[in-house]
Amino acid sequence: MQTEINQALSVLENDGVILYPTDTIWGIGCDATNPKAINRIYEIKKRIETKALISLVDNKKQLEDITGQVPNIDITTNPTTIIYANTKGLSKNLIAENGSAAIRIVKHKFCNRLIQKLGKPIVSTSANISGEPFPTQFSEISNEIKNNVDYIVNLQMNEKMSNPSTILLINKDGNIKKIR
Repeated sequence: MQTEINQALSVLENDGVILYPTDTIWGIGCDATNPKAINRIYEIKKRIETKALISLVDNKKQLEDITGQVPNIDITTNPTTIIYANTKGLSKNLIAENGSAAIRIVKHKFCNRLIQKLGKPIVSTSANISGEPFPTQFSEISNEIKNNVDYIVNLQMNEKMSNPSTILLINKDGNIKKIR
């Protein structure tokens, strides 16, 4: 695993894009503070830039640094992404038109170690062309995606992944709404 972390880290530190397993499904990712790399993800996915991407953090401290808050929500059972009304420290092209951003504290050994080494959040979006079904295992990822990333993490290639994360929205008043 350490070799994979080091390889992925090198790519992320050099404006690159990776294909990697997460706590939900296979994702396309990059440094969440790097607008150039984020633009490449939009191009690879053929996704419009007004559809924001998710960022992964490795702990509550990193979440609080970005959002100014850590909600008291039980997210221990299922991976849960939360859309926060106000954020800082992420690339502007990760922020939605209304100023919000989607962030998840990831619970995946590889992702956690990679984020810790990078010292920044990473982008995570499903490894599919926008509008197509998300892949539940590596073999379902299209060659178009595989051929356009800079590095493919060689872990969990034969494992069936779960579903995308639950998505909750916390509005400026602190009210919570389930999106997915």
